[in-house]
Amino acid sequence: MAALFSAFGIDWHLLIIQAINFAVLLSALSYFLYTPITHMIDDRREKIAEGVRQAEAAERTLQSAKEEGEGMIGQAAREAEGLIAQARQSASDRGVEIVHDAEVKADALMKDAQVRAAEAKRQALLESEREVARAAMLAAEKILRAGVSR
Repeated sequence: MAALFSAFGIDWHLLIIQAINFAVLLSALSYFLYTPITHMIDDRREKIAEGVRQAEAAERTLQSAKEEGEGMIGQAAREAEGLIAQARQSASDRGVEIVHDAEVKADALMKDAQVRAAEAKRQALLESEREVARAAMLAAEKILRAGVSR
């Protein structure tokens, strides 16, 4: 085999030293470069996987928040409709009450006006009776004066 090496111009001592140098270089590169790079890649892969998990969790949280928000909006809309219906009913009830109060006041004013009209009529009748009595007395006085003067 030495003849084969010498035929190709290969020094087997040099070949062994180069093989040892290559092994040392390979182990040094493996220890100082390949292993740390592999760890960095693994760490990065774990961080990416964690980021994906967090993104999925955030998506689920966002979806549940959207559903909850839609539920709250629906609930608020139903409550608003109920409040509007209640306010309309209250306004209707209050309107009926106001109309009733106005009718009661109108009836009271009408009765008061009738009482005042009846009182005014009675006063007018009394006054007219006095006037008729005074006119009758004046006529009787005239007749008496005319009868006395004759």
